[in-house]
Amino acid sequence: MILGLYEAHLPVSNLQKSIEFYSNLGLELAWKDEDTAFFWIEKEKSWIGLWQGEEHKTSYHPSLRHIAFRVSYEDLKDSLNWLRSIHVAPVPFGKRDSIDPFVRPNQGNASVYFNDPDGNSLEFMCFINVPEDLKNISTKLSIEEWEALLNESN
Repeated sequence: MILGLYEAHLPVSNLQKSIEFYSNLGLELAWKDEDTAFFWIEKEKSWIGLWQGEEHKTSYHPSLRHIAFRVSYEDLKDSLNWLRSIHVAPVPFGKRDSIDPFVRPNQGNASVYFNDPDGNSLEFMCFINVPEDLKNISTKLSIEEWEALLNESN
């Protein structure tokens, strides 16, 4: 029955500033009105709605004000350079100090984080294939550490 995620929403304080930010990420504006804008993530498959209002003051929590965009592993590896090229600063995830992309072997994914102008948490994320002997690792690993482990595992 369920084919995928069609839409998600984030609160913003300034719709025009947010439209510029999300356009700069390469997303296509689908439509807008005076206080709402929708951007295609995958055209005619999924979009993100930005809603201008006081809700942007809601404190961040992982269950609120967070969106993860699917990217390729190779693009994730180069994501810091790409973000900097569009003047977006990456941010550390959780209690980590590093802004570098990292791998969660036990979850089978890799990520890098950044924020929009209102502090909404955005993430580039990709799935990774994890060999059976590495699936028990719950430590967040740098890309370099992950690739070294993969080489040792083979």
